[in-house]
Amino acid sequence: MIIRSTAPLRLGLAGGSTDVSPFCDLYGGSVLNVTINMFAYCTIEPLNNGKIIFDVRDRGEYQELNATATLDIADKIALLHKGVYNRIVSEYNNNKPLSFRITTYSDAPAGSGLGSSSTMVVCIIKAFTEWLNLPLGEYDIARLAYEVERKDLQLAGGKQDQYAATFGGFNYMEFEKNDSVIVNSLKVKNWIRNEIENELILYYTGTSRESAKIIDEQIKNTKEKNKRSIDNMLKLKQSAKDMKKAILMANFDEMARILNESWLAKRAVASTITNQEIDELYDFVLANGARAAKISGAGGGGFMMILCDPREKYSLVSKLKEKPGIVMTPTIYDDGAKAWTLYEE
Repeated sequence: MIIRSTAPLRLGLAGGSTDVSPFCDLYGGSVLNVTINMFAYCTIEPLNNGKIIFDVRDRGEYQELNATATLDIADKIALLHKGVYNRIVSEYNNNKPLSFRITTYSDAPAGSGLGSSSTMVVCIIKAFTEWLNLPLGEYDIARLAYEVERKDLQLAGGKQDQYAATFGGFNYMEFEKNDSVIVNSLKVKNWIRNEIENELILYYTGTSRESAKIIDEQIKNTKEKNKRSIDNMLKLKQSAKDMKKAILMANFDEMARILNESWLAKRAVASTITNQEIDELYDFVLANGARAAKISGAGGGGFMMILCDPREKYSLVSKLKEKPGIVMTPTIYDDGAKAWTLYEE
């Protein structure tokens, strides 16, 4: 028997950072995101030899351990995988160890700004849910992924990525105190979706970033009630509501305006969100046909998301290909995490 799962990565269209506590606990957060055809992948092969094998292909991590009820995470090897395992065994397997080999990789590196770490956690949980036939719905999987990352492993970040990867498609999300999350899946007409997809360019700057440092500064500014930071966070929250309306009403000029304005607001939330390289890239794409652009995720590096008039797209992509980064033209992916089982004959 072999269990496989996939979960899609996401683009934050508006409202990013407002899903991070304590801001969303105090002021409420709103985020609009969409999943794309880039994924995290997981394969679980049950074993009967009392061993656990972690094979994390994209990070070059490999480890073989004796199966125990709780795995030590101090060495940080396969950290996300061990975090999921510990929770699954303690909450859903009566503290009985599991023996298996798990192989994973992602289409995007950690620190890319596409929610790759959280998407991987969702992907792994989905595989365990399939294997053990766990009674976990979409909200359950997303919340468990959030708790593994933010509470068990103490990794800094927000809540949107886990829900995006689980639900898939266009989602307007609302975040309140006590980790309350409401996911509003948007029914976007096909022609609107096609137009957005046709305008979309991703450019990987070639540098991943340590999002925790950016998020820690953002948290610090909120706790200290830094007026400039909070005012701009409130603008980001409003931008998610405005972006939802613009998309549903097919106002593409308004979408571009909101994306640009929200990037300017985002830059004011923490000092490490942008740098000279990012600013120069932003100016370059706008001078060469882009309608709007922003760095995806926490900022500081990773992928730049670009909206471009389709008539100018070929020209802009050609010019970006002359730069050292990687140019991609993703498509929108409407499904969330999925898992299936292969039975050997």
